[in-house]
Amino acid sequence: MLPITLRAPAFSLAAQQSVMSLLAQAQSAAQNIAPDAEVVVGGVMVHAAAAGEQARWELSVIGFGSILGIILLIWLAFHSLKPIVLVMLSIAVGCLGALSASWLLFDRLHLLTLVFGASLIGGAQDYGIYFLCNRVAADAQLDSWQLLRRLLPPLLLTLITTVVGYMGLALTPFPGLRQIAVFSALGLVFAWLTVVCWFPVLVRSDTLTKIRLANWYVGSLARWPLLGRDRRTLVVAIVFAAVAIFGGSRLGISDDIRLLQNPSKSLLDDQIKLTRLLDLPTPAQFYLVRGASAEAVLQREEALKQRLDPLIERRIISGYHATSNWIPSAHAQVARIQLIQQKVLNDGGPLAVLAARIGEGDQWVTATRERFRTSELPVLLDDFLKSPTSEPWRYLWIGQVDAGYASIVAVKGLSKPGLPILEGAAAGLDGVRWVDAVGAISTVLGRYRHYMGWVVAFSYIAVYGLLYPRYRGATWRVVAPTALASIATLALLGITGQSLQLFHVLALMLILGVGVDYGIFLQEPGARRDPIAWLAVVLSALSTLLSFGLLSLSKTPALQAFGVTMLIGTTAVWLLVPCFDNYQVEKTRGL
Repeated sequence: MLPITLRAPAFSLAAQQSVMSLLAQAQSAAQNIAPDAEVVVGGVMVHAAAAGEQARWELSVIGFGSILGIILLIWLAFHSLKPIVLVMLSIAVGCLGALSASWLLFDRLHLLTLVFGASLIGGAQDYGIYFLCNRVAADAQLDSWQLLRRLLPPLLLTLITTVVGYMGLALTPFPGLRQIAVFSALGLVFAWLTVVCWFPVLVRSDTLTKIRLANWYVGSLARWPLLGRDRRTLVVAIVFAAVAIFGGSRLGISDDIRLLQNPSKSLLDDQIKLTRLLDLPTPAQFYLVRGASAEAVLQREEALKQRLDPLIERRIISGYHATSNWIPSAHAQVARIQLIQQKVLNDGGPLAVLAARIGEGDQWVTATRERFRTSELPVLLDDFLKSPTSEPWRYLWIGQVDAGYASIVAVKGLSKPGLPILEGAAAGLDGVRWVDAVGAISTVLGRYRHYMGWVVAFSYIAVYGLLYPRYRGATWRVVAPTALASIATLALLGITGQSLQLFHVLALMLILGVGVDYGIFLQEPGARRDPIAWLAVVLSALSTLLSFGLLSLSKTPALQAFGVTMLIGTTAVWLLVPCFDNYQVEKTRGL
């Protein structure tokens, strides 16, 4: 075994590149000497490096995939290079501004932040596309600054609602998610400022021409189902409610943190093999033993081990590591010394029998007893910890903590069904606590899933109140498509056998921020009669699907769950928004 102690953080990309390169060279050198040798490598660094490599690949795929898709969409819509350059400008300023500001706010950036930030491309371009579409539809006599003053209220509302959706991530206790939320919110703000400050200068009234794609898209709306006070709408509502109830009843809940990791099979096999070869304990579950003194801690360890020994016989665990395995408490040492004196060193005892069998006389027996008596003082814990022998076991002894001392008793061969039994083994023992880091994090995930569910619900109320002063009685038409899309997303997750987790709920928060934008585009005064508003919605929806939808291809389970939810939810909002168009509904009533 070759233990390696890292001086740099295991999650540092620079450290990973240097260390993994050295490990590869060492493995190659070992196999050159012994071609049949098998080199088994494990540890945090190995898994972190593999995850980093995967994240870099996903960053390239999601980032470049989103950019290429958006460029193609804008070209099909405008048949001009200038709109592409303008939208790319807003995206570039948004990403660079978010990167710069985040670097000032945080001491380091997570690679996962950049992977998620790549999906920001799909949201940052919405403001530019909305301005450009309205510039095409506006009168040529209308100056771009005058157009901006007209568009500023809906642009500001779309920014606020989307930032609200992102900032829902900042309410979680996870630093990585908070960094993602800040990065994304800052990126949207910088992209919005680019549109507001630069586009009126760079886009004149004659810069863009009419868009054929808008006419084709509006023509397709003639076949779009519309909601109204009729029997067909009632039937659709009943079917939707039935599907939602059925899907919701099948939707499970799982907050197990183990479902959010996806290590490669080869790395996992090596880690398991290494654990078995070295007989290593489980790192995420252990007993924490505390006491007023080191002696008290050792005595409490020994009391705990008396309860663990029967569990070894029942094969619930295969063993345990404890400091008291090597240095018993002073009380135990004295008791064992007395036992040896009574049972081994007494006159006519085993020591005398042993001397007779090996051909020694009374002088040898007396010398042996004397040597034992001079070493009767208990062996001290500090002496053991200073010796080289203790090096593999020093991690078990935490030492002085606050006003007392603490240690760890690590268990081996643990299986998931045995967790409740091991937790119960600590019951009634003073200063002994079972620590299950995996279970604790899973509990936190469950608590925040429930908490964020309420945040999503109250956010709908807050967004409704924010939009009401501008849209009055039509406000519900802005919010309803997104709410129904979220319900449909949960139902579809249940039908497909998915289990609800925190990252699904966080995606629902973002669907609120993104989906309400489409309702705002269509409910603006005059937008219901303007085909350009429909085009702005479809371009925004498709670009969001290109960016966030690509997250569903991620091999990181958390990002994948987020991406799948965004893919379903955004598609549902896009399909539902035209059904709530006030103008279309009024036409069906003959108004």
